Amino acid sequence: MSDSTLQRITTLDRKRVACPYRLTMMAGLWMALTAPAALAFDFEDVANKAKQLGQQDYQPPETNTTPKLRNLEYEQYAQIQYQMDRALWRDEQLPFNLSFFHEGMHYVSAVKMNVIDDSGVHEIAFKPENFHYGDVELSEEDLQDLGFAGLKIHYPINNPDTIDDEIMVFQGASYFRVIGRNQIYGLSGRGLAIDTETPSETDAPSGEEFPDFREFWIEKPSPDSDSLTIFALLDSPSATGAYRFVLQPGEDSKLDVKSRIFLRNPVQKLGIAPLTSMFLFGPSQPSPTLNYRPAIHDSNGLLVHGEKAGWIWRPLVNPKEVEVSEQHIEALKGYGLLQRSHDFHDYEDLIDRYDLRPSAWVEPQNDWGSGALELIEIPTENETNDNMVALWKPDEMPEVGEAADFNYRMSWTKNENHYHDASSSWVDSTMRSRGEVRQNDLIREPDGSIAFIIDFKGPALDSLSPDTQPTVQINVGDNGELVESQVIRNTGEGGWRAVLRVKRNDDSRPLEIRAHLQDGDHPLSETWFYRMPVAN
Repeated sequence: MSDSTLQRITTLDRKRVACPYRLTMMAGLWMALTAPAALAFDFEDVANKAKQLGQQDYQPPETNTTPKLRNLEYEQYAQIQYQMDRALWRDEQLPFNLSFFHEGMHYVSAVKMNVIDDSGVHEIAFKPENFHYGDVELSEEDLQDLGFAGLKIHYPINNPDTIDDEIMVFQGASYFRVIGRNQIYGLSGRGLAIDTETPSETDAPSGEEFPDFREFWIEKPSPDSDSLTIFALLDSPSATGAYRFVLQPGEDSKLDVKSRIFLRNPVQKLGIAPLTSMFLFGPSQPSPTLNYRPAIHDSNGLLVHGEKAGWIWRPLVNPKEVEVSEQHIEALKGYGLLQRSHDFHDYEDLIDRYDLRPSAWVEPQNDWGSGALELIEIPTENETNDNMVALWKPDEMPEVGEAADFNYRMSWTKNENHYHDASSSWVDSTMRSRGEVRQNDLIREPDGSIAFIIDFKGPALDSLSPDTQPTVQINVGDNGELVESQVIRNTGEGGWRAVLRVKRNDDSRPLEIRAHLQDGDHPLSETWFYRMPVAN
């Protein structure tokens, strides 16, 4: 997958005009004089550009870098940094400032950058002197006719005296990343996914298309703004799109996204609000090789909330071959790739600090209709590859040329307890092991089954009377059998633990298991859904 790397609605600052005429004349003249500034640029302008672009033949972005820039290694490219003392707005006492990515490595096409202020729209010029180049030696020819490869947004998220904290980046195709207070970058959002993991007309394994953000417009904030508005134009062989991102930083940073998509050509799969993350191993799928770290992942599960389907928690797995599965939802309330643990001892990694990486939660803000939440799990042998993709796939595809609006709010958070039923209970951890039977001599012997230990926590369990014993409702599907199940009070950390032992009938087919706790016929928890891939 490509490198991965937000939003609230604001308006342009308006000039106020004084006039000595009567009140009615003042109002009319004020509206006339301020109209040009107020209407300098908005979402409809980007939407019109996207619609017109979609009526033209697709033109791929020009590659304007020299071989020297294209052949940079990662460590070399990372030395090329925008000089923060030259960041846009840095000396204007504004809450946000901007810096930019240089072209190079596999970022070989320029992305046009513009600022919107009271006087109109202005392009931001690329200037080599605004960058540090470290030990990288580039000629004048290497630096001719370049542009920006992406955008960085800075805000004093952790310390009010440090205005250079980076909180959002756009770089590579339509990828972006966001963080809140005391977080570091982890999973990514994307503007749009097209034909992800679908058969191609060639011998390649996938016919996936990666749309690009080709141009950005950033609205200049006022000194008291608590949000920043970014507009973006998306383009690809099969689609164009207009986006408005409104970023509101905080403990949980919020990103309100307004998008309008126009198809150029029919597509097999349209992925709305895609999330991309990494899962290498964890307690739900232990490392196949010895490793001092108990877990390596940016996300450990997919949470889906449907109006009728309720809450479903799906632990992620690193499969031996690509796995594509979906959950049909009549009315999507929200979904996210979550990092449900932020305890350092669950990772023990002092360098990559997986405990500080946020979850991302997506909530539709208009009617998306029925569709399916699709999860794509791709095998990986290391943590450098984003191998998890989750996206919404609408049942009704827009017609070519027709506008399709998908609006949503994204929350980048370490407060995952905000994203489940507050009156129910949730899966706190999933552990997978070989199934064992304790013999009369107290020795545990494997019996060929697979054991899952699922810890549930939450108010629905906390409020049970001391003499109530929850039960576990289990569905193993048609490729397995339940050997044993039990529910035990978790005397170590609170809540209740479900222990399941199952056997798979056919290792060449996935095994799907669903379970939830209940009291009689009354559900006490979200649904735990584990899909064991082929031969895994």
